[in-house]
Amino acid sequence: MRRDGGDPIEHILTSSEIRRNNAARRSCQEATGLVVPRRAVPIETPQELVAPVHRHSGMPGRNMEAVVEEPPPNPLGGDTLIVDARDPSAYVRPSAALKDAGERDQVFIRAGIYEDKILVADRPILLVGAGRDRVQIFSRRGGPLYLQRVSAGRISGITFRYVGSDQNSAMNIFDSTCTVTHCRATEGVLSGVVIYGPECRPSFVENEVCANRESGIFSFAGARPYLAQNVCHANHHFGIAARDPDTCPDLVRNTCRDNMLSGMLLFHHAEAILVDNVCCQNQHWGLVLTPDCRPTPSVEQLAASDGLAANPRGPLVVTEAPLAEIGR
Repeated sequence: MRRDGGDPIEHILTSSEIRRNNAARRSCQEATGLVVPRRAVPIETPQELVAPVHRHSGMPGRNMEAVVEEPPPNPLGGDTLIVDARDPSAYVRPSAALKDAGERDQVFIRAGIYEDKILVADRPILLVGAGRDRVQIFSRRGGPLYLQRVSAGRISGITFRYVGSDQNSAMNIFDSTCTVTHCRATEGVLSGVVIYGPECRPSFVENEVCANRESGIFSFAGARPYLAQNVCHANHHFGIAARDPDTCPDLVRNTCRDNMLSGMLLFHHAEAILVDNVCCQNQHWGLVLTPDCRPTPSVEQLAASDGLAANPRGPLVVTEAPLAEIGR
């Protein structure tokens, strides 16, 4: 219905409707109890690229940290290049190691804080950090990670942090199909992670995306990423957002909580597959959509497929002006 005064069209599913759905209630109880749903590495990831790790629980409400004590065997059979700023026989920065690495070589980053900017284009990548709580790559002149047409490979165990003042993101993924797992993206002036381009098909799994000035993960310009088991929290706008025709992320078992607007946003003709996501304790709604978007399942069935309760304005809203409250 249209409110008096020409406000945006809204269709709101009430909290009472959510409470009647046992599946959604159980999902929200998992989130409010700081239990993060987990799932194995997606089947799209070749098993030879899954490095052996030692796991331990991180801070409450986060997905678990993965720590690699020593360089894992290179699944591609190439060399392993070591990055360690304290070791004169190793590379000082990850970008220097990647410059010398062949397409079958692996770069392993030991614990430390590295000021660096990584740009990889038109080749595979195999970049393994000792753990996102132990390895930090930061940049004050542009985002610390840019992937352009990266055809395969994996990045794991690293925190990417942008500390500049210009409009940049912590992680930029353009038309790439690699896997990013057990990483952290934080303090982007734009979204923490931008995934874009019609050929962009990355798997982004079990990462933490937090404290970014806009949204956590933003997919647009026809990207079709697989986003699973990520924790997106304390971002200034949305936890996960998708925009544009032909953009269609698979959103599976992600947790979006404590974001300053809503948990997830689909707008401007975006599509998405949503299964077992939890959006709770955000400042506005659990999920926001514009009428031109096409989620799967349908709007009427989303309450049964995802946990959208425990948000102060309600679980879900369909509106023609999703960004009105931030002046857009």
